[in-house]
Amino acid sequence: MSRLRRDPRAERAAQQIARSDGASPRPRYDRTQRATGGRPRRDPRAERAGQRVAGGVRPRYEIGQVSRGEGPVLAPRPQAAPEAVAPKILILEAPAFLIAVVPDAAGGRLSAHDRQVLGAARTLAGRDGGVVILAPDACEGIGSAGADRWVRFGDDAAAYDPAARAARLAATLGALAPRHVLFPESLDGGDLARRVAARMGAPLFGNAEVVAATGVIRPARGRRVEQRAMPGLLTTVAPDAVAEYGGPPREARLLDVEAASMAGRTGPILAATRIPADPATVPLTLADFVTAAGNGIRDLDTFRRLVPALRATPGASRVLCDAGLMPRQTQVGASGTVLAATCYFALGISGAPQHLQGVAGCEHVVAVNTDLHAAMIERAGLAIVQDAQTVMEALLRRLAVEADAGEQVA
Repeated sequence: MSRLRRDPRAERAAQQIARSDGASPRPRYDRTQRATGGRPRRDPRAERAGQRVAGGVRPRYEIGQVSRGEGPVLAPRPQAAPEAVAPKILILEAPAFLIAVVPDAAGGRLSAHDRQVLGAARTLAGRDGGVVILAPDACEGIGSAGADRWVRFGDDAAAYDPAARAARLAATLGALAPRHVLFPESLDGGDLARRVAARMGAPLFGNAEVVAATGVIRPARGRRVEQRAMPGLLTTVAPDAVAEYGGPPREARLLDVEAASMAGRTGPILAATRIPADPATVPLTLADFVTAAGNGIRDLDTFRRLVPALRATPGASRVLCDAGLMPRQTQVGASGTVLAATCYFALGISGAPQHLQGVAGCEHVVAVNTDLHAAMIERAGLAIVQDAQTVMEALLRRLAVEADAGEQVA
């Protein structure tokens, strides 16, 4: 279908203004009339008038607003707001085989290393296989991390009996009969994997940096050579070596395992209690929650009262350490201490490049700054554009109210 052919002479004649007296030394035309074809003619004066902001002595204009005036111009078609669509959950009814993952799940939550192990398991599972995670009750986000099935497996948070846990895990794996079992190569995960390997009499391929269905690879001899092998039953995955699962969330259906396979407590340990370390004395490299002060803090006494109230480890920017206001061992950044904390709370820190390098490994960053365009605000997952002094005082008041409520309940 072809469009109509334009007639410029007819359009020009239709725009001509006729004089009532009939005497017109020069022809006049109405430019605001829309032609029968082509684009509408713009009126810059009307657009500029539509951008003017009312009030004020000097004229002000809203440049981002585009107004076409009141002429016979086609109005832009309103675009409907995109509707929020819930992500579709993938359901695998009958997996051909299972890939088991035993995460650390410290505190009932998956760490970044645990999610990487789940990503490696999804690589081994492919389309036909399913990933089953052995996690405690309070573990969240296992479906979005790539788990198709979930077996409730965990001990009391205060208990510590690695031999008994390895025995129960070996019995559970015997009931599940997975094709591969993956552990994180961490302090707890690596120890548990080696205990399970000794109990089951199966070889363990440790510290794998490449995990694929065609083989697993790990460095050896000071990273001068690579050792390759086909995926076996037990494998530990090195940190920051495999990407996390980035697909749609999975079902994470709960699987019931025979109670007999979960029973049985052996070992010489009768009772164990975890004693938390004092956050004030924990080194920054091992701290889980760090609260740091920057040049925007005017009252360091309030900051020193807030840190123990939050049960955090104190940190500081280089400016405060150079000025002698904070100890040198609290400096965060490339020239100080590089953090691997779960949460980093920055108060009044603008975010110099060397400081951002020091918090690159933090999972969550919360920043408080008056500058909306500060680099730390852009890096933060949660940003509060406010004076840090006001936020600290508000936090102290809130913590005091919660502490009083807890004492009344007790």
